[in-house]
Amino acid sequence: MPQGLREVNIKEDMPAVADAIRRVTFQLNRSKALGFAALKLIHGYGSSGKGGKIRTETRRYLQQQKAKGFIRDFIPGEEFSIFSETTRRAFDACGELRRDSDLNRSNNGVTIVIL
Repeated sequence: MPQGLREVNIKEDMPAVADAIRRVTFQLNRSKALGFAALKLIHGYGSSGKGGKIRTETRRYLQQQKAKGFIRDFIPGEEFSIFSETTRRAFDACGELRRDSDLNRSNNGVTIVIL
């Protein structure tokens, strides 16, 4: 059974959206191959205050991957809370998420992916 949480910063050098999505694809594949249960993507929230393009496109892409069955689920950082049923189910898949620094912080600059 997969275990552990992996954290990846996909916006570190401010890539174009297409490059960021390629990084997400690579990191999803790599994390699954390495046997991780969850992946924390740091994509930023968008400095314009309107929701950054990397964030919105990453989440759109993750929704597609969930629909295809490639990932089990994902949790936007602003919904990553002990009061969320999705988060509580994610704890069963990856107990390490209980100790994550963004839990209950409403951080819209991250997304948790359950592999």
